[in-house]
Amino acid sequence: MTTNTLRSLMVSAALTIGACAFAADYTAPAQLSPPQNSSQGARDAAGRAAQDAQKAARKAADAAKAAAEKSKVATGKVSKALAEGIRQAARKAAEAATRLEEKTAASAAKALDESKDLARAAQEESAKAAQASREALARAEESLHRATKAGKEEAEQAAQATREALDKADEAMRSAAKAVAAASARTLEAMKRATRPSDQEKN
Repeated sequence: MTTNTLRSLMVSAALTIGACAFAADYTAPAQLSPPQNSSQGARDAAGRAAQDAQKAARKAADAAKAAAEKSKVATGKVSKALAEGIRQAARKAAEAATRLEEKTAASAAKALDESKDLARAAQEESAKAAQASREALARAEESLHRATKAGKEEAEQAAQATREALDKADEAMRSAAKAVAAASARTLEAMKRATRPSDQEKN
């Protein structure tokens, strides 16, 4: 083997070893970014879900309150028109409660560790409110039936049962709205704390 050939082999070997060492020590930027992006994406998703739940809670609370008030205004009066109006209000409240139940479930599934317990509590309260709203709707439908096909006494009893059910649903929805607000606030606080270190580093 000539001297030139030996030198060529040694140079090639040195380059190969250096390349391997560089590859072992080097980590591409693209491999470092996913964990940060994934964490930020999870926080963003949690924030959006919490805000969606809070919006749904406000709508559901308004609908439940409106249905309860509509029923109270009709106290002492029995008519098909009034019963139908109350039934429609109760149905609107039940639909809003169902949407809230779905939104809080989604929020609980995406909640950050710091707000997970509150998000689950909000989900439970929303489920209770949704059930109460569905029961109130059933009472309202029965009241409408009684208003058209039963005697005055039975119709009044059905209307009273509807009022009580709507009051119960209104109370349950107010409790759910408070729980959702608490969970949303905790999520936003956690998001602010998570972004604060990076802001300080920039400064």
